[in-house]
Amino acid sequence: MHLPDEPRIDTHCHIFDPARFAYAADVAYRPSGQETGSADTFAQVMEAYGVRHALLVGPNSGYGLDNRCLLDALARHPQRFKGVAVVRNDASTDELAALQAGGVVGVAFNIALYGVDHYRDIGPLLQRLVQLGLLANVQVQHQQLPEVLPLLLDSGVRVLIDHCGRPDVSAGVGQLGFQALLALGRHKRALVKLSGYAKFSAQPFPWADTRPYVDALLDAFGPEGCLWASDWPFLRAPERIDLGALMQLTQTLLPDAAVRRQVLWETPRHVLGWK
Repeated sequence: MHLPDEPRIDTHCHIFDPARFAYAADVAYRPSGQETGSADTFAQVMEAYGVRHALLVGPNSGYGLDNRCLLDALARHPQRFKGVAVVRNDASTDELAALQAGGVVGVAFNIALYGVDHYRDIGPLLQRLVQLGLLANVQVQHQQLPEVLPLLLDSGVRVLIDHCGRPDVSAGVGQLGFQALLALGRHKRALVKLSGYAKFSAQPFPWADTRPYVDALLDAFGPEGCLWASDWPFLRAPERIDLGALMQLTQTLLPDAAVRRQVLWETPRHVLGWK
């Protein structure tokens, strides 16, 4: 199977450049070797695979609340990249506006890593995101989503959910957390990234046990509510992941060319502001 010549935007990837930006001293995980990749390296990877734009998500690993590496990448490749920053829960409007001026379009809330309790006080922060027109980029897993939904929805912030909501594949499509995610899609209250299959699959590539979840998300959100992402450079992956094979997988998951174009190009272009 050959990759078709079609436009594509990658909506979840990370830059790790410890040679230029040292990792924070207190981070729990320090990516190394094949897990790292500079902005210039990733730009070359994108060129090789025909990826036109990418949304860089500030990683909790390596950098924690330090957005310098992210902002440097956005400055080096302003036409290619936009960013999602990691900030304190009490980040001010001025701090957020400065990040926005540097190419940031959203703030990351990694509930899967830090737990729900860590984010119970983010109501004022969400209001500041609304005022500035920034996204809340939310990563949850298993049954966490219903616990944070009232806070997210009451704020009116635009919500972008990472990695298919990272469901528990042993619990089936009917599990409470995933049903809450599907309801968000049916009511047009959020968008979702079709990505991160290795993070919640119990099987090796091509992660066949994730297919029912992808199909259910496409049905609930529609192609206009779904975005594609690679999760490059595949931090802490349980097995080798190749970007080419991952891109080919989209042809299996999205066999209709019009649907594929919507998910890979039209939806992220509209949501993230590329012309």
